[in-house]
Amino acid sequence: MPRSMRIQNAFLSMFAYVLFAVMVFPYLIMLIVSLKSKAEVYPPTFFPVNWTFSNFADIWHMVPLADYLLNTVVIAGGATALALICAIPAAYVLARMKFKGKQMYLYLIMITQMFSPIVLLVGLFREMHWLGLMDSVWGLVLTNAAFNQAFAVWILSGYFSTIPYELEQAAWLDGCTKWQALRRITLPLAVPGIMTTVIFVFIAAWNEFAVALTFISTETSKPLTVGIYAFFGMYDVQWQYVFATSLVAIVPVVILFLSIEKYLISGLTAGGVKH
Repeated sequence: MPRSMRIQNAFLSMFAYVLFAVMVFPYLIMLIVSLKSKAEVYPPTFFPVNWTFSNFADIWHMVPLADYLLNTVVIAGGATALALICAIPAAYVLARMKFKGKQMYLYLIMITQMFSPIVLLVGLFREMHWLGLMDSVWGLVLTNAAFNQAFAVWILSGYFSTIPYELEQAAWLDGCTKWQALRRITLPLAVPGIMTTVIFVFIAAWNEFAVALTFISTETSKPLTVGIYAFFGMYDVQWQYVFATSLVAIVPVVILFLSIEKYLISGLTAGGVKH
């Protein structure tokens, strides 16, 4: 290997390690602070003198953390499922049909993602009140599914466009209906795109805060993003419990990501093709 190539590889490796360290450092700080006692948080010391592993047990008793976690799983999982149910047929039609203004329509879909949920809070509040879904996790399921619908349609339509239409036509000649061809041929081939959509929609719904804070008032109906504020007092913040709860909240997302990350790169790459 030429010397210049070895130097370049060494530089890239060093840059990758530095980047990894920068990304992991905040989580390391969270872990260290979560293992401190309240007396050691202020003034701050990097490592705790007395490692307080009981913080991770205490948070389950100090607040209804099990309810927060269950609510968040229901909201994120329900919003993801609902978004996919609506986005898959819409994306398939956009990928297969040709009509005037199609590209502009796709751009308009993406423009809707530029609006912050805060801009729509008043209208959403009135709508959820009219539907009787205030202070309900199902109202958050509908809202999060709607907010992430445009992104899901965009990613999936891009991926469906990469699947040769001739495969479906061959299935028709073999006696499949259009629905059977979609279910047996197209959807299995679109799994990477679907998994990419799943993880992005799930994480977006998992981390949503503003709408949940506005809609939910009952303590046991709150998701994690809102419930964690129980550790924020008027004059003090229990950072050791905040970080311990935050680490617990990260675990389900990490598990989901690790279970489907092999589909992520191919799904993102295919979703960037020209429609």
